[in-house]
Amino acid sequence: MSERPRHLGAHELLATVLDEGTWAGWDGPPVQPTPDDSPYAAELAAATARSGCDEAIITGEGRIRGRRVAVIAGEFAFLAGSIGTVAAERIVLAFERATREELPVFAAPSSGGTRMQEGTPAFVGMVKISAACAAFKAAGLPYIVYLRHPTTGGVFASWGSLGQVTVAEPGATIGFLGARVYEALYGSPFPEGVQTAENLFEHGLIDAVLPVEALADTADRALNVLMGPREDLPDVPELVREQLPDLPAWDSIVRSRREDRPGVRTLLKLGATDVLPLHGTGQGEYDPGLLMALARFGGAPCIVLGQDRRGQTLEAPLSPKGLRVARRGMALARELGLPLVSIVDTAGAALSKEAEEGGLAGEIARCLADLVMLEAPTLCVLLGQGTGGGALAVMPADRVICAQHSWLSPLPPEGASAILHRDTAHAPELAASQRVRSLDLLADGIIDRIVAEHPDAADEPEDFCRRMSQTIQHELAVLARQEPHERLAARLDRYRSLGRP
Repeated sequence: MSERPRHLGAHELLATVLDEGTWAGWDGPPVQPTPDDSPYAAELAAATARSGCDEAIITGEGRIRGRRVAVIAGEFAFLAGSIGTVAAERIVLAFERATREELPVFAAPSSGGTRMQEGTPAFVGMVKISAACAAFKAAGLPYIVYLRHPTTGGVFASWGSLGQVTVAEPGATIGFLGARVYEALYGSPFPEGVQTAENLFEHGLIDAVLPVEALADTADRALNVLMGPREDLPDVPELVREQLPDLPAWDSIVRSRREDRPGVRTLLKLGATDVLPLHGTGQGEYDPGLLMALARFGGAPCIVLGQDRRGQTLEAPLSPKGLRVARRGMALARELGLPLVSIVDTAGAALSKEAEEGGLAGEIARCLADLVMLEAPTLCVLLGQGTGGGALAVMPADRVICAQHSWLSPLPPEGASAILHRDTAHAPELAASQRVRSLDLLADGIIDRIVAEHPDAADEPEDFCRRMSQTIQHELAVLARQEPHERLAARLDRYRSLGRP
């Protein structure tokens, strides 16, 4: 029989994650809401002796890879990590101090939820915790959460679910309703395998399942992006604009469909650093066709939304769920003030009963509205195929750059041919007449610049990705120097002016 995994207590966890010798506690002696001679006071004293902590929450600060962070950690050995008035106040004070001192917060809850001995007053305390967390995030500061075994009840339904990056301990029980409560209420056991870290990841509710040994590296990469400089980025020389051959549009379309053409994953691997994938909507959905990540191009931090050619198939094209993932990325960019880099590479969004019932049209509309009005700097990269509403949904940006053989069209040319000619044979001529290729997009003011391919990105992936990365760095540095209100006004005017005589 295999041994059950050992779960670390709060102090053991911090000793593993924080730089050695950097921990400093923030908590004062607790003043508990109970007479000293009460049964509850005896429980508290026993919990202190058993756990080595004076409450179910400890707060303080330390350093992760040299960076100062605020810490909120739960101790399950203290009355099952339950949150009463003292623990709630500690959490709120930690968020407030972190806000004043402009520190990121690393939270590591482990709790059964509200402390039953304190009843409704403790239960309602989750409101002030959520309010403090929201005020902290409104200040544009990063909040990273590590869900430990177990995290349930009101803790999971408040500060445990509000992280911008949320990862969980392997095998951890994580859920809202306690299994014991469910069985007592309904007379049958709760279904197995539902309230696990791994199942939550599969359903797009958390970003990763990670052992504690990986936390410091993950937090370091996340904070390199989330705390990276937004202004005064170093100048990156603009690439010399090359004279491009006047190739037929159909030539680019054929090249863009090569299976070995570099996609978003290759671009991030070869052209970015501190890449940390995020997973799903946080609301029970994910789509392998839409990659979301934190990353840096040069010194510029950003959130990347990339249509992933590897994750899209004829059987499973880009879905409404993918656009909801994209909208999570837009919300993070808004919340953190980070630039958003969207990467277009799709053969088209799903055309199916499921897509219609899943609200595809509405999600395209909401993506367009969210993106065109986003306060943060935005940059779009047309990297490969750019078909239909799925491509358009993540295209509006302050600046749009385009690989030489990328293109943008309301339908694949074969689809347009079928509408107009009832065949697909006219696709090449329609590709030309619809002005889908990069040279036409540039002439029409839809894109701002073209990154050359020599002669095809698939034949020189490393060199192409380096050129594209340098162009992204240059554009992000230019955007960082613009006043936000002027940048947004220019974006709106750009799209208002399209098609004017």
